[in-house]
Amino acid sequence: MIRVTVRSLATRKLRAALTALAIVLGVAMAAGTYIFTDTIAEAFGGIIASSYTNTSAVISGTAQTRSGTGDTAGVPAGLLAAVRALPEVEAAAGGFLDLDQPRPVTLTSSDGRRLTGGPDATLGLGVDPADSRFNPLELTSGRWAARGGELVLDAGTAERRHLAVGDAVGVATLGRTTPFAITGLARFGAVRSLGSATIAVFDVATAQSLYDKPGQYGSISIAAARGISQERLVQAVRPLLPATTEIRTADQVAATAAADNARDAKQVSTFLLAFAGIALFVGAFVIANTLTITVAQRTRELATLRTLGANRRQVLAAVLLEALLLGAVASAAGLLAGLGLAKGMDALLTASGLELPKAGTVLAARTVVVSLLLGTSVTLLASVVPAIRATRVPPILAVREGSTLPPHRLARYIPYISLILTAGALTAICSALFISGLAAKTVLLLLAAGSAGLFLGIALLSARLVRPFAAVLGWPAARLAGAPGRLARANAARNPSRTAATAAALMIGLTLVTFVAVLGRGIQRSTGAAVDRLVQADYVLTAADGMSPLPVGVTDAVDDYAEVSVVSSVRQEMAHLQGTELPVSGVDGNFTRLSHIDWAEGSDGVLTGLGQDEAIIAARFAKEHRIGVGDTVRLTTSAGREVAFVVRATYRDSLLGPVAVTRQSFDTTFGQSRDAFALLAVRGGPSSAHQARLERALAGFPDAVVATKAGYVASQEGHLDSTMNLLYGLLGLSVVVSLFGMVNTLVLSVFERTREVGMLRAVGMTRRQVRRMVRHESVVTALIGAALGLPLGTGLAALVTYALRDEGLVVDLPIRALAAFAVIAVASGVIAAVLPARRAARLDPLRALQYE
Repeated sequence: MIRVTVRSLATRKLRAALTALAIVLGVAMAAGTYIFTDTIAEAFGGIIASSYTNTSAVISGTAQTRSGTGDTAGVPAGLLAAVRALPEVEAAAGGFLDLDQPRPVTLTSSDGRRLTGGPDATLGLGVDPADSRFNPLELTSGRWAARGGELVLDAGTAERRHLAVGDAVGVATLGRTTPFAITGLARFGAVRSLGSATIAVFDVATAQSLYDKPGQYGSISIAAARGISQERLVQAVRPLLPATTEIRTADQVAATAAADNARDAKQVSTFLLAFAGIALFVGAFVIANTLTITVAQRTRELATLRTLGANRRQVLAAVLLEALLLGAVASAAGLLAGLGLAKGMDALLTASGLELPKAGTVLAARTVVVSLLLGTSVTLLASVVPAIRATRVPPILAVREGSTLPPHRLARYIPYISLILTAGALTAICSALFISGLAAKTVLLLLAAGSAGLFLGIALLSARLVRPFAAVLGWPAARLAGAPGRLARANAARNPSRTAATAAALMIGLTLVTFVAVLGRGIQRSTGAAVDRLVQADYVLTAADGMSPLPVGVTDAVDDYAEVSVVSSVRQEMAHLQGTELPVSGVDGNFTRLSHIDWAEGSDGVLTGLGQDEAIIAARFAKEHRIGVGDTVRLTTSAGREVAFVVRATYRDSLLGPVAVTRQSFDTTFGQSRDAFALLAVRGGPSSAHQARLERALAGFPDAVVATKAGYVASQEGHLDSTMNLLYGLLGLSVVVSLFGMVNTLVLSVFERTREVGMLRAVGMTRRQVRRMVRHESVVTALIGAALGLPLGTGLAALVTYALRDEGLVVDLPIRALAAFAVIAVASGVIAAVLPARRAARLDPLRALQYE
């Protein structure tokens, strides 16, 4: 039986190759994900390792929050001499080398064009050029910056922006742009690229000036004397430290950075593996459908084996062995394809503005094992039902012409099974969406299981819908294509189970992209409507990327424009409140004149008269944490400072964060911070003249942009576009897998109908008509998938939207996108039919009539 199985595969190379492609793509996605994330982890690991090679301990300012743009406590410069005097210390140097504390830098070209900054995560470092012991960077050309007006740039950014040693650039940190010259290029050890991040290295004095840290360092790096352990060094230094600083061993710092790196890599890996799972899920449909068809077509062959003495167990083993060999070969090919797909993932993320650091490609043993087991297991599982059907072939069928497999024993119960499965899946999905208090993992598990069950249930049920769908969706083909169109419609309805399984693979992909489109559109519209309602200003001033804070002095620059009647800027920083890290806003008295606040308890007058030790908070946050008006809350800043505020009002909706205080209180609490955005009103309302003058006022601030209210609303709606495009690209893989499933079914259908096609050719059907018949059959099948997928995706999105209705989310159907998906389905059908149609048209009528 083994020889028979291998020979069977060898004589059906095309069928085997087309069947394997579905698994190849799914495994390639999984392998590519592991290779991609392992490579990124290796790059970050190289950065971490090179950062602390010669360091035993690090003194830094205390940081209570993981994110934020404000002031983290610095390290007094006077502490350096005391540290160096300790006998346990061999060397120590102060600088700005703490990579986990982003110090923003924006580079501009000589003509004012913005080169870096914002989402590019530009970091400003300060090193002492006379002491290279603690410097994690290596020069690739030039020299270190030694005075004001000089900087060293990372080699990756220089290559990306076509910069070289000697070039002049503009540098903006907290305020206006000042000219600098590039004196050198550097890199982190063996890491070739820092991705979209930029490292700008200054001398220590310049960094202190740029970041307004006179008499302070960002950190002090210490090397222990010979024979002194890191722990003993920390114990010796700790008594010297002020309350706003902390000391950790280099191993602790590296371990923390590695843990953060591992957590981020795992999040990326989990995100991408979810799409690999979707592709493999679709691939399982394709494999099961293909093997079912091949078993049905080999009825006489299997019956002959039974006649010659093969028992049911041997037939079962033969079909499973065929699937095992196919899965193993496909998995190996998918593993190789994953190497190329990893580069494709990097290109896709780069195009979405999420470029990551790069090092040498990493192919771990885990990647090989998981990829091979995953593809082989999915193929074997998908082959179980077809294999069992193969065992039920009676030997008598070997002598019957046109024999077919008897119906499955459970065939009569399939509609009931599908209804029970669908109902159970919807129950799981609704439980995840509407039952409060469930753990995040439980919610994800319910959603995943519910979605898989829903797809299976609909796929089983769709066999009953194929004939009416084919009659309706095939009507245009029957009217426009004549006899080939009528035959195509009849062929699509001839074997409902086969057509349903083929359409189901496409249905899954279309359901998911429709879900993303409808939900994304609803989020965009809801966001736009909320911003439009809350913003009452003529102009909104934001950072160029829409996320970073504004440079210092921007608000003053536009306020100098005589036609500006009212300005209100909002500052924002991260803090802890009752164990939750959240943004805190600082506002002035003009805010309510330019922005609407939907008050729950309170009014605009409360904000106008807010005291130094008073705050207003979001009603939802107050409810979740049982905070009422009049209660006292305690905020802990990133520098570790704790400040008490009395709650004076709550609001349902606002442009502010969950907590807001006065500008004076904010500056006192957080130190120097920058505005998150600013609202402007001008005399006479917005106009092109006002726009041009405001833009001229901001010429020295490349990170700042001014937009009309309508433009700001549009930009807020557009922030989701890059995320949606990324999801479309990843979900497109499942559509490609389903495309191969359609090709498979059509090719096997042409094999199955070889004599029929020969008869049609013999009675006068032309090759063109044959191609048209196969093409229209493919299009009808694809339209059935679209007819199932588009409503299902829309319904799921509507269900999620209803669950999030309290967030202001509404259903807004993207008609153009849905129409585009329908067109994509038709195009998929046309593309899938190219090879089968050519094969059918090229059949020799006489040989086809003799085919068995």
